[in-house]
Amino acid sequence: MIGFLLFIHVVICVLLVMVILLQSSKGSGLAGAFGGGGGAGAVFGGRGAATFLSKLTTVLAILFMLSNIGHSIISKSSSAPKSLIQQEAAKGRGISPASALPAIPGAVQQTTEEQPGEIQTTQPETPPPFPKQE
Repeated sequence: MIGFLLFIHVVICVLLVMVILLQSSKGSGLAGAFGGGGGAGAVFGGRGAATFLSKLTTVLAILFMLSNIGHSIISKSSSAPKSLIQQEAAKGRGISPASALPAIPGAVQQTTEEQPGEIQTTQPETPPPFPKQE
């Protein structure tokens, strides 16, 4: 379903780009490069090509916006796999990068009840005195 909608979205995008490029601006635009400069009047009438292409641009732009809205709704409701970064972030929640570091001798170990940044009220144990060197 999502693959089909994505294909339709890409087709709409390509058609929208082509229709916009075919419209003539002050010059003859890209329509003149394909022989649409003077001969287009015979098919669409004197002003028919501009009117037809502008209406087609409007319709394709509306379909493009509806396609975008549809994709956003479907992607929110589907349980598509997350990116690797999101998966790794979900696995590592609650684990501090500092927990992988070796403990400092004589430092107070933080318990799970304490919050990071909280002021510790207990004093660390004093390490035993170093033996005197003679």
